[in-house]
Amino acid sequence: MKANNTTESGFMTAILIILGMILLIVGILGIIYPALPGLPLMFVGALSIAYAHDFSYMSWGILGTILVIAVVGSLLDYVAGTLGAKFTGASKQALWGSVIGTVVGAILSFTGMFFAIFLGPLVGAAVGEFIARRDLLKAGKVGIGTFMGFIAGVIAKIGCAFIIVLTVLMAHVLPWLQQMFQ
Repeated sequence: MKANNTTESGFMTAILIILGMILLIVGILGIIYPALPGLPLMFVGALSIAYAHDFSYMSWGILGTILVIAVVGSLLDYVAGTLGAKFTGASKQALWGSVIGTVVGAILSFTGMFFAIFLGPLVGAAVGEFIARRDLLKAGKVGIGTFMGFIAGVIAKIGCAFIIVLTVLMAHVLPWLQQMFQ
């Protein structure tokens, strides 16, 4: 017995939309949690939703814009932490300490110590700077600068995520509203 193509198509559309929504939600979680590539996941979620509707609501132009926003937001996040450390005159050891602290913080946050994700870069940069210069005041200053850069990167990612979610919503809500009021 042959399956109904309309039913199969509707099922696949529903799966793609659900997958896209899950990716958007996980991407939003990745804005705060650096172990998850939040903005790229949000782009793939938008792509999945667009594909489910045969790109009738979201064109390749809109998806290209979302991709640019995701790439720029990810780069801003990476650069912000480094600039925060560099602004305070951090050594190479402090920069490496920040990277190591971020990884250790991410791992510790899996064990239930969620605050470690925020303190990891700060402590890592401070320890790296102290090892390099043996100056506790300078190490603290570098740690705070790194933390401020981390926060600036998170704020930039939140802004980019907001734009992505708003774009996806508007691409689907506006046509629905137009059809409703015709």
